Amino acid sequence: MGTPMAFDNAMLFPVTAKASPKGNLALGGCDVADLAAEFGTPLYIFDEDTLRGVCREFTREFTSRYPKAQVLFAAKAFVNTAIAKLVASEGLGMDVVSGGELAAAQTVEFPAEDIFFHSNNKTPDEIEAGLNYDIGRFVVDSFHELKLLNEAAKRRRKTQRIMLRLSPGVDPHTHHHTTTGILDSKFGFSIQTGDAARAIERALKASNLKLTGVHFHLGSPIFELEPYATAINLVLDFVVPFKKQGLVLEDFSPGGGFAIGYVRDNLPPPVAAYADVITTATKERCAALGLGQPRLIVEPGRAIVGRAGVALYRVGAIKDVPTVRKYVSLDGGMGDNIRPAIYGAKYEAVVANKMGAAPAEKVTLAGKYCESGDILIKDITLPAIESGDLVAIPSSGAYAPSMASNYNLNPRPAMVMVKDGKARLIRRRESYQDLMACDVA
Repeated sequence: MGTPMAFDNAMLFPVTAKASPKGNLALGGCDVADLAAEFGTPLYIFDEDTLRGVCREFTREFTSRYPKAQVLFAAKAFVNTAIAKLVASEGLGMDVVSGGELAAAQTVEFPAEDIFFHSNNKTPDEIEAGLNYDIGRFVVDSFHELKLLNEAAKRRRKTQRIMLRLSPGVDPHTHHHTTTGILDSKFGFSIQTGDAARAIERALKASNLKLTGVHFHLGSPIFELEPYATAINLVLDFVVPFKKQGLVLEDFSPGGGFAIGYVRDNLPPPVAAYADVITTATKERCAALGLGQPRLIVEPGRAIVGRAGVALYRVGAIKDVPTVRKYVSLDGGMGDNIRPAIYGAKYEAVVANKMGAAPAEKVTLAGKYCESGDILIKDITLPAIESGDLVAIPSSGAYAPSMASNYNLNPRPAMVMVKDGKARLIRRRESYQDLMACDVA
């Protein structure tokens, strides 16, 4: 192999990524070839230093500019008990969108006060679970939920603190499947239709609810900064008249949606740039409108776990169609990363056991699932690939594992956390028996 070439991390791989003396990719001081031998493939590798570093960066950049800022981890990006425990240890709160995510938080005794429950259609059972755990805030998304939550709180003779999710009608210019703050969206009370005003009025009159603030979320991933400032000004302007009706703006959230890099030629602004725009717009508009200084709540999810995770696959079949395309099939695919199939998401990749080799051929990285659309990366130039090689895809920690499925009855991959040359299993590989554990013959 010779001496490995210097590894260009390009802000896509975890901060600890480098080429090992053997010419392999190393993460957290662990050679990925050794990880593949021990844990098998496909394998999701999370780098603890990157995870903790990003948690601290968000906290630092926002609180240094706005001391009353609170950072929540948006669990939908990906959470399990190990991630939840790490996030709690870094002092972040958590934004959950299901009873399952709430259960993961409860399992590690995540501070209830720091849990915010989102979702456009919380079930009665999920509402009960949140009330049972005495979570900090429900972020109410519908008139139906307002009624259910007020009735449930009344039965318990308690007052539940809530925020309302508003839809400001601002387009963040991201994929239409992940744009959520526009008029034509299933999420939030629309300002344009008058629903937002009616929701605030009803919430203020609810017998067992206390409205502490408002929330909006524009979509994800957002590479532009201007939509945040536009929406912040619009929403704050909108809520001012409700001060006369008793609204005290204790909490204000412009959501999350912060982007990460997936390919080298499209990198996002730094966290500091997002923090500058959001905190400046909030401070200036609140001051101008006499709204005081509410707690500012931001919700990074993808930006916390995305870069920290790397997907590792082993090459199997190779099919060369002369003058058309060379397919390199991996032992994973759309079952562990559906994003390319449904969003057209783009990724980079490296041949993880040939980090010193020069690019040599254009290939298409295909998955093993029984779908023609199961393509992870189309037409990427990589070193010469052989069956048995390892392929690593960076920026895979968010949404890829959380949206994983058992399509074709394939078990979902194992996951490990790496740090200082040591790896620990944080999710075992599913077995065939696991796949049928809920079946009733």
